[in-house]
Amino acid sequence: MALRKPFFTFGSKFMQNKTAQYLQLALILGAGVIGAMAAQWLGLPIPYLLGSMSASAIVSLTTYSRSGEKLWFPLQLRHVFIAVIGIMIGTTFSPEALKTAPILAITLCAMMLFVCAAQILNFGIFHHIGGYDRVTAKYAAMPGGLIEAVTLGEKADGDVETMSIQHFVRIVLVIMFVPTLFQIFSGETVGSAASQTLESSPSDWTDWLFCAVFAPVGIWLGARLKLPASHLMGPLLLTALLHAVMAVDIQGPSALLNLAQLIVGAGLGVNFARSTLCHLLSAFALGFLSVSTTLIMASGFAYLLASVVPMSFTALLISFAPGGVTEMSLVALSLGVAPVLVTTHHLFRIIFTVTIAGILTARSERLGKGNPGS
Repeated sequence: MALRKPFFTFGSKFMQNKTAQYLQLALILGAGVIGAMAAQWLGLPIPYLLGSMSASAIVSLTTYSRSGEKLWFPLQLRHVFIAVIGIMIGTTFSPEALKTAPILAITLCAMMLFVCAAQILNFGIFHHIGGYDRVTAKYAAMPGGLIEAVTLGEKADGDVETMSIQHFVRIVLVIMFVPTLFQIFSGETVGSAASQTLESSPSDWTDWLFCAVFAPVGIWLGARLKLPASHLMGPLLLTALLHAVMAVDIQGPSALLNLAQLIVGAGLGVNFARSTLCHLLSAFALGFLSVSTTLIMASGFAYLLASVVPMSFTALLISFAPGGVTEMSLVALSLGVAPVLVTTHHLFRIIFTVTIAGILTARSERLGKGNPGS
């Protein structure tokens, strides 16, 4: 008679896997804390974001090269703190912000021109200099929408790994370049390294309570309304609406913002794990060229628009810089530069970019362009 395998064996393996996952998470977050502290000591801009991201990337690359497995970092944890960032942006909203509608009419039209010019420029860099096939270059060149760009590119038979790395490199380089350049040219330390805070008055336990409640409610709202960047936009819109009608007055706790930067940065760094050093160096070289030229173009747009609309050059540059909406909104928060306006511009950039790419993809399919080199 065959003996049954005891149930606790399965339970034991399950617990071992869970323990290993939590140890990996502790390693990533521990590295993030050390990186953030080092970056703050060095006086780097937005140290909690850039420091944790750099340290997490180093640990992830080193660990993956030895074990062949990516360190565990729960996506839900990043989503929660992206929601916190959305709440923080929402706390900066006031009824006066509605007066910016005429400004947006001008700047969003300029954004459409910027997106088209950036797409053409980046395609040339990736195809003619990087040697990517036309499909991979076309979707790697999109100045926004990482997930959407890779999804559309995969459907068109592009190189998924190359497109993913190139878009991730774009986001990383932009969030490193923008605050660093601002620090160099202004001569001032920016972000939490300069003790900047969103608090107009000291926060208390009620502010933490509001954040704890608004985060899950906002995430649900964003998913329900099918908003782009829903984990960011749901909490942002909820908080902004309640602030606009003066139902609440949340003082964004600076400690919570620093923690959000650390978690988001550590989560970004983990994504470097599966890349080879050679592939990363190549992607960063092309990304450096692409981001540099795109930021020069963004600076030109910002300079021209600053003489037409009542927005500062810094706010306009951050609005046109082709980073991720979450990350650039966090940069705007850290620099104390019109985060609501910056977020609006980035959402429009991503929606417009993805819409145009979707139309072109559908048109290519109708014309029967099935080979990757077309």
